Amino acid sequence: TVHRQTTFDGSVAGFAGAQGIVLPEGTKRTVHKKDGYEEINVPAVRAAKPKHHERLIPITEFSAFCQPAFEGMASLNRVQSMVFNVGYKSGNNMLVCAPTGAGKTECAMMTVLHQLEQHLDRGVLRSEDFKIVYVAPMKALASEITEKFSRRLSRLGLVVKELTGDMQLSRREITDTHMLVVTPEKWDVMTRKSADAALTSLVKLLIIDEIHLLNEDRGAVLEAIVARTLRQVESSQSLIRIVGLSATLPTYKDVAVFLRVNPERDLFYFDNAYRPVPLETNFLGVMGNNQGKVKATMIEITYKKVLERVRQGHQVMVFVHSRKDTYKTAKTLVELAQQEGTLSAFECREHPKYAQWSKQVEKSRNREVKELFGNGFGVHHAGILRSDRNTVEKLFGEGLLRVLVCTATLAWGVNLPAHSVIIKGTQVYDAKKGKFVELGVLDVMQIFGR
Repeated sequence: TVHRQTTFDGSVAGFAGAQGIVLPEGTKRTVHKKDGYEEINVPAVRAAKPKHHERLIPITEFSAFCQPAFEGMASLNRVQSMVFNVGYKSGNNMLVCAPTGAGKTECAMMTVLHQLEQHLDRGVLRSEDFKIVYVAPMKALASEITEKFSRRLSRLGLVVKELTGDMQLSRREITDTHMLVVTPEKWDVMTRKSADAALTSLVKLLIIDEIHLLNEDRGAVLEAIVARTLRQVESSQSLIRIVGLSATLPTYKDVAVFLRVNPERDLFYFDNAYRPVPLETNFLGVMGNNQGKVKATMIEITYKKVLERVRQGHQVMVFVHSRKDTYKTAKTLVELAQQEGTLSAFECREHPKYAQWSKQVEKSRNREVKELFGNGFGVHHAGILRSDRNTVEKLFGEGLLRVLVCTATLAWGVNLPAHSVIIKGTQVYDAKKGKFVELGVLDVMQIFGR
């Protein structure tokens, strides 16, 4: 017998080695000798056929108390409907692995609603008996989730607050809050301090989002949180439900065992066939040894691809790997467009809201945002003020920016759907190692998930 290793070191080879994965059929490879690059096209996966017993769960199957949280929705989608019985009808630990955009947040919402129903007393919520903790991997993501849950759960009288390095809460505020959205590091600190024991003993539901980060540098923090929670369950004999949400990850069975999830019943694994929007991927390899030349070719190809998509009327995100590079890339793309006389394709001056937004952009203190806006380009990275970042996100959401050049912060955090995503270069500078390292598979998947 051959013992297959399940350890996954994050490299592409490791990913393929986990289950002997081959590229899907229909993959085409073209070499553009003249332009100095080759292209590999991986077609989108066909949607999985519905099973005969599969049905979409209508919202009316939730209790009358919970229905307001799903305002504007008629039924759950496929992934959520399959999770419904375990998520909402039971209190078991569960792990849901599904592609980005398949609606994992709703799966978390179901577990929250199940928890609330355990604390309903004749239609009144006993707020002092429980706390729900949602662990989100980044601050940007934490604020987005807080906003999302707060908007929907406030109809049920719930208070959702963010507790991260940015947002401090007083003792009183924590007591009045039903659901805390935290970063792993913050919750790690909270669970260590004996002063906060009163709070941690009230936690009845722990939701860990993006649990595939167990494999990254910060995985140890998540491990510590889970281990501490499991120990608390054993020592206090109280029930704490642990729910893990993750992108598709190769070693999901190992993670399920770690979270004490019953793999037969409470583990859900959905592959890319369940993506609501099919995803086609292209990999472009630039040939040559001369660094300067390779970079120049890269930006030219980026420009061609961007122009092609914009002419079809789509919006494009270009991901680069340093803050300085966002502006540099955007500026170069604008210059290339000027040289070729194609700037008009990118401009959005005909947009009905152009005038009102351009006034808002003028108020911005960020020179780069102001300068690029007229040409239909935008930049986004963690070094820009939060207000300017929000403006850029809204502009892109409204369709006033054709091209957004950003760093990977945007892929993890903000939910901005784009038709096409381009990753320029696969090397990221790692300050700890002091050298460039290859972009991890999970990061690429997360970015493509846009």
